[in-house]
Amino acid sequence: MKWFIASDIHGSAYYAEKMIEAYKREQADKMLLLGDILYHGPRNDLPRDYNPKKVILLLNEEKDRILCVRGNCDAEVDQMVLDFFIMDDFALIDDGVLIFATHGHVYNEEKLPDGKFDVLLHGHTHVPKVTEHENYTYINPGSVSIPKEDSHHGYMIFEDGVFLWKDFEGKIVKQYKI
Repeated sequence: MKWFIASDIHGSAYYAEKMIEAYKREQADKMLLLGDILYHGPRNDLPRDYNPKKVILLLNEEKDRILCVRGNCDAEVDQMVLDFFIMDDFALIDDGVLIFATHGHVYNEEKLPDGKFDVLLHGHTHVPKVTEHENYTYINPGSVSIPKEDSHHGYMIFEDGVFLWKDFEGKIVKQYKI
């Protein structure tokens, strides 16, 4: 299965459109969103073309192919307007590699979830990253709309044990084989 992974849209219609275009271009089977969908949060500046209502429309069109976890900026009121479920703190994905997918504000490298998994996958920091630990690998796709530490706007693809970080033109920025 080919997974399209993205995090931290924060209500940017401009980057949500770029994300959906990339998703369609990649012909991925499923889209995994790692939270912070509609609201920009009190610590972030408004992202480009902040328009949560447009983001809602764009994402609801893909509702049957989206798996989403809740971010720290996601709330019950957001669930009322989105046609796919966003309120779980994590999801487990077993695709040849056991992935613990979460936003990063509840579970992260400093506060690991219970259980065994191969990959701890989360957004939240807005910084693309991969760190190998003794019992797992931490992976972060970065941010769709508000990248930090001079990183790129983009997404990640996971297929056949390989994670690819890409910008919205489809250029591979980084890759990692698990």
